[in-house]
Amino acid sequence: MIVGRITRISGPVVTARGMEGIKIRDMVRVGELGLVGEVIEVKGDLVSIQVYEETDGLRVGEPVQSEGRPFLAELGPGLLGTIYDGIQRPLEVIRDQTGVFLARGASGDPLNRSKRWHFVPTAQIGDHVAYGDVVGWVQETPAITHKIMVPEGIRGRIVAIAEGDYTVDEPIAELDTGQKLYMKQLWPIRRPRPSAQKIAPALPLITGQRIFDVFFPVPKGGSAIVPGPFGSGKTVTQQALAKWSDADIVVYIGCGERGNEMTEVLTEFPRLEDPRTGQPLMRRTVLIANTSNMPVAARETSIYMGITIAEYYRDMGYDVALMADSTSRWAEALREISGRLEEMPGEEGYPPYLASRIAEFYERAGRVICLGSPHREGSVTVIGAVSPPGGDFSEPVTQNSLRIAGAFWGLDARLAYSRHFPAINWLTSYSLYLDVLQDWYIRHLGADFLAMRRELLEILQKEDELKKIVQLVGRESLSEPDKLLLDIARTIRDDFLRQNAFHEIDAFCPLKKQYYMMQAILTFYKACQRLVGTVPYDELAKLPEWEQLSKMRYVPNEQIGSFFPKFIQELSTLSKEAVR
Repeated sequence: MIVGRITRISGPVVTARGMEGIKIRDMVRVGELGLVGEVIEVKGDLVSIQVYEETDGLRVGEPVQSEGRPFLAELGPGLLGTIYDGIQRPLEVIRDQTGVFLARGASGDPLNRSKRWHFVPTAQIGDHVAYGDVVGWVQETPAITHKIMVPEGIRGRIVAIAEGDYTVDEPIAELDTGQKLYMKQLWPIRRPRPSAQKIAPALPLITGQRIFDVFFPVPKGGSAIVPGPFGSGKTVTQQALAKWSDADIVVYIGCGERGNEMTEVLTEFPRLEDPRTGQPLMRRTVLIANTSNMPVAARETSIYMGITIAEYYRDMGYDVALMADSTSRWAEALREISGRLEEMPGEEGYPPYLASRIAEFYERAGRVICLGSPHREGSVTVIGAVSPPGGDFSEPVTQNSLRIAGAFWGLDARLAYSRHFPAINWLTSYSLYLDVLQDWYIRHLGADFLAMRRELLEILQKEDELKKIVQLVGRESLSEPDKLLLDIARTIRDDFLRQNAFHEIDAFCPLKKQYYMMQAILTFYKACQRLVGTVPYDELAKLPEWEQLSKMRYVPNEQIGSFFPKFIQELSTLSKEAVR
């Protein structure tokens, strides 16, 4: 035990003396209340500590204690369905202890110590095991089987293992080295969990949101950022992705967000039904709540805590989606702590190491071959919201995130104010993953999927150019083909890209339905192009097919195969006689 004394207090940064032998990133307990902190600077015999709880009431001279180990996440069965704060305190347990307001120094075990889990071994006595090997499993939720893996630093031959009901503190196996295996394990949150091999992501993360799945896809193991000004729908977009994406596990981090937004997540998620299993969505979700009125320093640890939990489930062979809302609030915490340490500021006051910290976080995304046996592949997909001041995408957090993330989903306040959701600007957003996903689209949807996507985007880009002309000389001065293009572009915008998150059918759109919808729009467009010049455009604009196109998103999913082929065939045979 290393013990020192507080010599200076500056907001969340505390300076202590007399802690020889302590290392950077060691966890400490500060003051009489034992507030959780972490060493961030060592200068001779002076140690700077960022405290993850409110420092009001601390006094110079109070003790600082450390066991000489880094900040560790506690991993094991029971994580799913739990709501933690930034330092992995279970909020529901803390609420029962202190009431609705968190008391300083309050603590609670991250994993339930009294609950007994039924452990089923897959390894046998005599098997040699090492780090990453799966020795058994417990049924954590009806949908998720929690694999019990050998922790780092342990290897040997199993001399005792048995099926039964155990708590996380009871050994489930013993090795010939005398080491015992438990269902829980500890991991330093700032160190990425290793893997056998990182592999190229080749499977798309199906979100059920047409603008993402068709125009700007992200693969399982990829990364995306969602920057946007206040009120443009960042949180709503991430909540929709958390609900509808086909990830096995969802880790949702509310990092410095407004309390009312986080309250909505905390109250809504337990009531939501998982569309894949019919079980409550919380049974495959871990929530980390660190709102804007909670200690600033804890925003940083909440990000690392979330990605560590995501990597843990990845190592079991699951596909994990991590939603970080918002990384800008994390960067603001870095800026405040850096200022308290009197470090040389970088651009807009952020610390010079902002870019490397952001890169370290997003680089922990990826698809991997997991360590140990049996063979497993898992992924962590990171989707980070960014809140640039005034919607300025040129500010440092957005720009440094852009250099790392493979997909850019730029939110547009004008679209949000016009009630177009998701309010993703299709002219500025992009995805760098189309090449790696091309083979998957060809095999599962059709060789023309990407060609149709490209054609839809070209129509929207031409519409943007024509709008500038219309503003100058009016719509009537356009040629009839241009008028047709404007109307078909409106159909793409309003009937394809816009989605109603509260409609029972339109909230989630299967990929096959998205494919048919694209095909229907383009088939009708080409049929109208053949008729332009032989039929007055005013007659084409009155066709009932326009209304049918606007209603096709409400076709029930079970009728996709019977409705769309017939509908597309009718559109392709549109003739001059049918118009008149």
